[in-house]
Amino acid sequence: MAGDKITGGVNGLEKASILMMSLDEEVASKIFAMMTEDEIRRISHCMSTLGKVDTQQVENLVSEFSDEITTGRSIIGDLSSAKKILTKALGADKVDSIMGDISGPMGKDTWDRLNNVDADLLAAYLKNEYPQTVALILSKIKTSHAAKVLSILPEDFSIEVVRRMIKLEPVKREILGDLEKILQSEFMTSLSQAKKIDTLETIAEIFNNFDRSTESKFFDMLDKKDPTISQKIRDLMFTFEDLLKILPAGIQAIIRAADKNKLPIALKGANDEIKNLFFSNMSERASKLLKEEIQGLGPVRISDVDEAQMSVVMTAKQLADNGEIVIPEGNEEQEQMIE
Repeated sequence: MAGDKITGGVNGLEKASILMMSLDEEVASKIFAMMTEDEIRRISHCMSTLGKVDTQQVENLVSEFSDEITTGRSIIGDLSSAKKILTKALGADKVDSIMGDISGPMGKDTWDRLNNVDADLLAAYLKNEYPQTVALILSKIKTSHAAKVLSILPEDFSIEVVRRMIKLEPVKREILGDLEKILQSEFMTSLSQAKKIDTLETIAEIFNNFDRSTESKFFDMLDKKDPTISQKIRDLMFTFEDLLKILPAGIQAIIRAADKNKLPIALKGANDEIKNLFFSNMSERASKLLKEEIQGLGPVRISDVDEAQMSVVMTAKQLADNGEIVIPEGNEEQEQMIE
């Protein structure tokens, strides 16, 4: 806790933070410049909460890295000290962003910041928690990030988390607050309010962000444990094949907005019906050029096709969110309109 004298043993992150605080600012800034942004965030957060570290402890820690003691001064780790060193290494603009992430209520929301935690690191932390706790955490972060974390977690554990997410009820603010405090001690320092969770839609969004093999694996496991829920998730998902449900005007809008580098790859792995859907909604010249580009691609990895198709799907969903096209829900198909 800031202001308190550190005593007893310290962990690796604290050792690194104390060492960085004990170095000359110019030297520390050069070391920071060689770190990843995630490493900088973790060390900066620790530096800002060190409190007072006495001379003897600094000397003991420095001696682990060098035979000769380079400094003998006491240090006080706080936000101001951390910001001063970081500014030399990274510049004011980038430092403001990093310090905003660790400086409390004026920074980003707890759950937004959790999206910046490395998926492997977050999965390693969550695998030791109760499935219900993990379900709540994953329901609060971005579905794309939750998908990465779920795919890393042990299979039996991850499918149990999915089942718990489906059955989640609105969480009391007090319970969510307690959970946030626990997360803050690991990753961040701010609070947020509880929000009602649309669990099935969240799960469907997460599944939408899986690659094809991971999605198939999860559905196979879920089909065995709860086929009814599995079907409900499928009904809510919007896949590349579901583009067939969109009216021609909507497809034309997607063609205009889609990444021109991704579209040929996406169609390379598509069935003839979807290819014809796109070709028929383009001019003859544009259609011919696209066909030639697809043919010229040569062999394409399935993972690249999956990524490209997901990019087109995300474009469609963004257009739908903006009210520019309509995406039918579930198995519903749009009816042609008569002007």
